[in-house]
Amino acid sequence: MHNSFACAPLDELMAEAEAATLAAHGTVVTYSPKVFIPLTRLCRDVCHYCTFARTPRVVGQPYLNIEEVLEIARAGQRAGCREALFTLGDSPESRYSAARAALDEMGCASTLEYLARAAAAVVSETELLPHINAGLMTEESILMLRPQAASMGLMLESSAERLCAQGGPHYGSPDKHPALRLETIAAAGRARVPFTTGVLIGIGETREERIQTLEAIRDLHARHGHIQEVIIQNFQPKSGTKMASHAPAPLEEQLWTIAVARLILGPEMTIQAPPNLRPEALQHLLRAGVNDWGGVSPVTPDHVNPELPWPHLVRLEAETAAAGRVLRQRLTIGPAFARHPELWLDRGLQPPVRRAIDARGLPYEDGWRAGRGDAAPKLAPALKAGQRTRISSDVGLAVRRMEQGGRPHVRDIETLFAADGADAQYIFQSADNLRRSAVGDTITYVRNRNINYTNICLYKCGFCAFSKGTAKALRGPAYKLDLEEVAQRAVEARARGATEVCLQGGIHPEYDGATYLAILDAVRNAAPELHIHAFSPLEISHGATTLGLSVEEFLIQLKEAGLSTLPGTAAETLDDDVRAIICPDKVSAAQWVEVMRAAHRNDLRSTATIMFGHVDGYAHWAQHLLTVRDLQEDTRGFTEFVPLPFVHMEAPIWRKGAARSGPSYREAVLMHAVARLALHPLIPNIQTSWVKMGVDGAAACLQAGANDVGGTLMSESITRAAGGANGQDLNLDAMAEAAARLCRPMRQRSTLYQSVDGRASQTQARILSQVSSHE
Repeated sequence: MHNSFACAPLDELMAEAEAATLAAHGTVVTYSPKVFIPLTRLCRDVCHYCTFARTPRVVGQPYLNIEEVLEIARAGQRAGCREALFTLGDSPESRYSAARAALDEMGCASTLEYLARAAAAVVSETELLPHINAGLMTEESILMLRPQAASMGLMLESSAERLCAQGGPHYGSPDKHPALRLETIAAAGRARVPFTTGVLIGIGETREERIQTLEAIRDLHARHGHIQEVIIQNFQPKSGTKMASHAPAPLEEQLWTIAVARLILGPEMTIQAPPNLRPEALQHLLRAGVNDWGGVSPVTPDHVNPELPWPHLVRLEAETAAAGRVLRQRLTIGPAFARHPELWLDRGLQPPVRRAIDARGLPYEDGWRAGRGDAAPKLAPALKAGQRTRISSDVGLAVRRMEQGGRPHVRDIETLFAADGADAQYIFQSADNLRRSAVGDTITYVRNRNINYTNICLYKCGFCAFSKGTAKALRGPAYKLDLEEVAQRAVEARARGATEVCLQGGIHPEYDGATYLAILDAVRNAAPELHIHAFSPLEISHGATTLGLSVEEFLIQLKEAGLSTLPGTAAETLDDDVRAIICPDKVSAAQWVEVMRAAHRNDLRSTATIMFGHVDGYAHWAQHLLTVRDLQEDTRGFTEFVPLPFVHMEAPIWRKGAARSGPSYREAVLMHAVARLALHPLIPNIQTSWVKMGVDGAAACLQAGANDVGGTLMSESITRAAGGANGQDLNLDAMAEAAARLCRPMRQRSTLYQSVDGRASQTQARILSQVSSHE
């Protein structure tokens, strides 16, 4: 036996394992809400501890029919399940004539072929994702099942061949031979199937044999990278079996095996222990290195251990919280694999997985989506006094480093984005404290109007539902405003009290740099008092190219024509790998930076934005923040940072199944908090988009580092084109009520964050008379 494992006290092993678990997985403990579908309980094996397998005389009907399968699956979906776990015995048709006859009647050559049909029905008729436990399989069979299964599994149990000898628990069970089971697991790896396996402890094996079994699993994963979780399951004797009098595995043995599994398999591996098999020791299991509870069903019993009911989810959540951890759902495909469905799933299963998950690879649980007008959910409260874990050490350290104002590490920023529960609350509070010290308690806004002068665009960005062709439109007609209409809208905006007009549009095939100069001239002549906030770096680049000018030369012309500041849009996510997917023909990340650098060099200040929650991840968000920070350190030209959650509903890339459904609410609020910390002290203003977040969501962000709600956005149309519910004028009364609930003052500002005095209202009467004369 490994001396380090043999000699180390259990407490030391557990402490090392828990530290590794927390470093890799944070405080989150996952489970899969699932429904059991026992397709057949016939099996050719006779394991001496099993009560799942029955004989044809006992079960009567050899297989569930398809309607029975769907009835179970639909009941699971109604109860909130996400996984359909197909359990069945090994090759019953090779032992029982009843099984062979039933398959012949259904037109199936094998149980596995019928399983493929049943799983396909679940995929077609429900939103559940199948997980298949079908015993030994060849690579050919695995590939046949792959289009219908998000994951598969087979317990290795033990690599000790002696357990198959006469008198052993696997004697008379040909499918339990370790070499055959290892080959099935390897075949799944070659087929690129996310796979669950595990160890059954207490059936007569030694500790050394458990280590050998874990090392075999480790080596298979090293070759194929497909093991998504390893179960450390404790043997429970069952009446009516040959091992009914065999002693159950002691808790100490399970804790030792979990800790050793963590140390052998590494920090990133998901280690699972079934909570119904050890309900009295859940906190101990977590301390030993567990980070997943496996499948828990609110509908069906554990058909393998029917005498041991699932713990109620309320209790499971309470026990998890008492250990200082946070319980979260997962899909049947583990989060690390769900984040890369193109590598691990059949093409048909990729869209439902992408649409279901956040950037961690975990499913949305609160029903909130950016821009949809959903009620803001409550974020998990901080842990109560007396609960074991306070704040994760890596989260606390990352926050403290950022509060000092130095350039953060990418890893620190990623750590904060992954935070949940009490860790997330700590980040929100830290960001809010930093906001208070940097800019005070006042909530600011600017009265402005968006003029989107055309929605016709040469570019085909995958996230954009605003852009139209010249004839056909998905939401509303294609249009191009003439200069008179642009000017009139500017006059109307000033009459309604706006101090700013924001000009942006598609890249129309007829537009060139002269067009943008003419638009500026029209607005400046019609409403000279207005601050003109206009033209994304894409428009700047396009205008410069069409006139044969450098970006800097064109910016100078724009400034002379009346341009005041630039919006920081077209940034999306400043990573070219991401941009290659969502906007492949747009300006590169470096080009965006250089346009902004040139603008700042010529005293044209700008905002900075991020559009997040599509195909990106926490590493991309971290690098984006650092890119913005680095440019700000050089130029001091950014006035604010504006997180823009991806609004998915009408986005072409989402409709094709190639993107997530925007950030989760937790992620959206965290973006504001992490931005405050990561950009400190260089960018003082963090703006929350009420259009994307809603008023209540914006209020939550104002308690997590944000200090500004942006523009009132008369006539905003880009978010509404994407399916958003907000965008037509901020309800200032509602926002003022939200500010009052926060006990925070609220005031109007200028684009450059200066106070707006009474002169604006005095001018308003004159502008109103101008509008009347036009009418």
